[in-house]
Amino acid sequence: MSVLVGKEAPHFKAKCVVKNECKEIRLTDYKGKYVILFFYPLDFTFVCPTELHAFQACLEEFTKNNCVVLGCSVDSHFSHMAWLNTPKEKGGIQGITYGLISDLGGHIAKSYDVLNPDGIAYRGLFLIDCEGIVRHQVVNDLPLGRNVEEALRMLLALQHTEENGEVCPANWKKGLSAITTTTESVADYLVKVAR
Repeated sequence: MSVLVGKEAPHFKAKCVVKNECKEIRLTDYKGKYVILFFYPLDFTFVCPTELHAFQACLEEFTKNNCVVLGCSVDSHFSHMAWLNTPKEKGGIQGITYGLISDLGGHIAKSYDVLNPDGIAYRGLFLIDCEGIVRHQVVNDLPLGRNVEEALRMLLALQHTEENGEVCPANWKKGLSAITTTTESVADYLVKVAR
């Protein structure tokens, strides 16, 4: 498994379904924005719709923090459209408004090193900064759903470090104390804040 953190995110051009319309996108289309790119195994499966709806539930927070959310699987854009037209009551993802990338052949998943031996993607998530650099990645095995609130927390932590020059300690959340890169600052934090 490759570690992409600190490296330029692998570029791609692909078909993407947004609100039942298919268009071609490139990763470079989002320069100047943060991107949460998450891979999921397949449309019409079991853990996947719970994750896609969880991202939708937090989409407003991602959007107001200058972040685009993109899901990606090895399905066709036709499959994405069919699943988008399937109501929740039937296991569908009706109501999802962010982009779903079609990665037929798994070329994008392979470039991010999340393509498994069966030709579907592990649950990889990549936080890409405004300059196209991967700043966070996490990969789950197929049966393990991810924590979308953690993805949002990581975005906010990255933005805090960029804006304030501080580092974010364990379990940091927006509004909590952070640390400057001095021994005194970490000592003060450990005494006053850490549990």
